[in-house]
This record gives sequence, C-alpha cells and structure tokens, in this order.
Amino acid sequence: MSGKIISINISRCKGEKKVSVPSAILKENHGIVGDAHAGNRHRQVSLLAVESVDKMRGKGVDLHPGDFAENLTVENIKLSKLKIGQRLSVGPEIILEITQIGKECHNDCAIKKQVGDCVMPREGVFAKVIKSGGIKTGDEISLENKNATLRQAQGKNEKFKIAILTVSDKGSTGQRTDTSGPAIKEMLAPMGAEVAAYEIVPDERPLIAEKLIYYADTLSCDLVLTTGGTGFSPRDMTPEATLDVLDRLAPGIPEAIRAKSLQITPKAMLSRAVAGIRKKTLIINLPGSEKGARESLEAVIPALSHGIEILRGEGGECGRQ
Repeated sequence: MSGKIISINISRCKGEKKVSVPSAILKENHGIVGDAHAGNRHRQVSLLAVESVDKMRGKGVDLHPGDFAENLTVENIKLSKLKIGQRLSVGPEIILEITQIGKECHNDCAIKKQVGDCVMPREGVFAKVIKSGGIKTGDEISLENKNATLRQAQGKNEKFKIAILTVSDKGSTGQRTDTSGPAIKEMLAPMGAEVAAYEIVPDERPLIAEKLIYYADTLSCDLVLTTGGTGFSPRDMTPEATLDVLDRLAPGIPEAIRAKSLQITPKAMLSRAVAGIRKKTLIINLPGSEKGARESLEAVIPALSHGIEILRGEGGECGRQ
C-alpha cells in the first residue's frame, strides 16, 4: 500500500500556525530542518491523513493542511491503524519509524473549542527520522515492510490495543534509560498487542492520572500497563493516581502478582500496586525494575486475553470448566 504527501508543513516557533512549503529536508534523529518541533526526542515528525481533515471539514469548519500542526498531511494511508515500531518510506530515501499514536490536546485546541471535537488525538501519529533525505509535495509514502502490515494499516485483524506508561523522575529527564517499558512491549508482542502509546513521565500524581484517562477515554486502549512508582518512597504515587481514575477494582491481579513475587523475595510484600477497570480499559500497575516488571507480567499473562475479551463483551463466563 502506498499513499502520497499532500502537504509539508512547518513553523519556525512553537505556538505558531504551521505553513505549507513545497519541499523540506528531514534529518536523522532530528526531524524537519527548520521546524520548531524538531529535535532529539521521540516525536520528531507528526503526520495526519487528509481523510481525517476532511472529516472535520464535514462539521462545517474551514480547514487547511497544517491547521492541526501536523508536519506531513498524507492521503490513502490509515495512519491511526499503524503500530509503534512500524516504518514508513517517504520520498526516494527517507525512513520514518512510528513512535506514538495520537496525542492529547492540552487545554483543548482552537479547533476543539470551535466544534467540540479534534481528530489529532485519535488519528494523528508521530515518528522519528531513521534515515535522512529530502521530500517534496506529491512524493510517495509507503510501508517499508511490504509483506506484513497492509491488513493492519487497513484496520483488519485487530487484536488488542495497549498503552505503556513508565513513571520515573530520572527516566523522564533522560538521566536513566527505561528498560521496563520495552520489556513489557516485547513480552506482549506474541499475543498480538498493538502499542498505541509508550511514554515516560515523572512521579506526578495529576500527570499520571491525566495520561491514564487519555489512554482509556481517547485512545480506547484495552490494556494500560504502568511501570514504576509503586513502592514506599514519598514520590511513589502511581497507585494513588490509578485509584483516582478507576471505576472498579480488580484486586485479584495484584494479589496474584504479589503471590508469585513472594516466592522470589520477601520484599514483594512492600509493593502497593493496584489494578482495575476504567470503562472498558484494564489498568495494571507493575514494578519499576525490568526484572520485577517481567516477573509480574508473567503472573498475569495466562488470564490477560480472557479478561480483555470479557471487558469487550466477547468472552464467556470465568467459571472453571
């Protein structure tokens, strides 16, 4: 499957409206040269399908490419159906790797205030530049792996959608490399998990709660896994933030995790992790260490798919056969 670049959009300063340009240079691990949002971060280039823009035009809003602050407006690719880690070939030489699906509007953007809705949080995607090069309007954009992802990009054979939130003061400032989040992603990949979001935030209760609400309410994730912030430290607030947003508790999950972990170390009793349900999303706290996150996830994986099916209304009763 291949699509086309409809518009290339940049702004010199953050907060300014992006304007269309006929061509641009994309620099490896940086983004579009000259764009205010470029830099050594995981959201270097933003993309939005023109079909998403047309949806909003149907609500009576006069919109143009770049009005959602997207760098690349494209057509004929359902970007929101892509997975984190998938790669796109852009133009004759550029390669992008998807790093995030969607992004919440802080304080509501102007478009949302005008019509009560915005597609960017649901259907926009973000990527980092893997290979540099030049692009121009009209260039082709396609999935780098021709064999695997056409059906996924068309929204077929969807399995379940997850978000991973690493809670770490040092990780959020780049002082510590997060290994727990990638480990969780790796363990769930064989189950067909589609990672809709992976972020690192500091130990701030309101921010953690805000992210959990976004993953559940806006991204409609089936499963949200947090890692970190579950111990006795005064800064450990992940359980409290999780309880702030839950509709129902699922106490059997942390009980199972602690029961398994107690077979390895008596320190497992010091975990304050919780789990529960918000709407149709299951949220589970995991420890911050990679080893602890792996051991805890191993305890719940056998029942995970069935629990998600029940939440979706697809599974049968949980009684033993």
